Amino acid sequence: MPATFSPITLDLKDDYLARYAACPQKTSDYSFVNLYGWCEEYGLQWAFGDTHVWLRQTKPEVVHWAPVGPWTGVDWSLCPSLAAGVRVTRVPSELAAIWQASLPGRVALVPAREHFDYIYSVAELIELKGNKWHKKKNLLSQFTKNYAFEYAALCPETVEEALALQTQWAQWRDSEPEGTLSAENRAIFRVMRAWDELPGLFGGAIRVDGAMVAYTVAEILDATTVVIHFEKGMPGYKGVYQAINQMFLANQAAGYAYVNREQDLGDESLRQAKMSYNPAFLLEKFTAEVAPGENA
Repeated sequence: MPATFSPITLDLKDDYLARYAACPQKTSDYSFVNLYGWCEEYGLQWAFGDTHVWLRQTKPEVVHWAPVGPWTGVDWSLCPSLAAGVRVTRVPSELAAIWQASLPGRVALVPAREHFDYIYSVAELIELKGNKWHKKKNLLSQFTKNYAFEYAALCPETVEEALALQTQWAQWRDSEPEGTLSAENRAIFRVMRAWDELPGLFGGAIRVDGAMVAYTVAEILDATTVVIHFEKGMPGYKGVYQAINQMFLANQAAGYAYVNREQDLGDESLRQAKMSYNPAFLLEKFTAEVAPGENA
């Protein structure tokens, strides 16, 4: 593995994306927008090889992430970090299976449930048909009936308006413990401030009586899937989250089969909320403990 790690920066995004395109299974963690948005909070660093990018976080401790690049046709026994033994977090299920097969007896896998991605059918979330969607559709109907709303795509000209909404939203939640919410707030500002420089980034917003009350920020993950990184709605508008969810997909993502709504990070209330939208499946990830090889 390359020895030189450096902080994640915009200038190498194209080199990263070329290697990311070779990954056979794309999870939300490894999208460039996610890495860039959260790089300061996790102390994320990367090191470039000829075919792969090696990632690690340095906060609150040094932990390796899965390599980004092709996973097949690779002799993983020759990878220096795996040969020496290492713990790797957020390992997608396909790569975990490859490692177990190519490094027999050396890889112990523990499901990282808090990092599983929630994957939903775009068509189902647009149509909201059937009994399992009754509550969501009812809340959406209440919103559309009770408010004079308009939906519009987010663009560079409306980013500042969305950030003003984000500031209001964060102030409304400021009674909650410091930590995850403030970190997310910083990540949101970091991403939106670099809107023009982040390929594949798009989003939408809802205004009521001319004022923005909800926004969503998404990224194209692959040919079939979009990932929603951030989604916020102002309190006091019943059904606003159901509205931004459905309207964004209907207006800007109807051509995709799936929407990835990221992880729950072990938060029970967030897990319940994500499950209430009836995911099509969960994309599993693992923590891999790799024992040293014979020549380590």
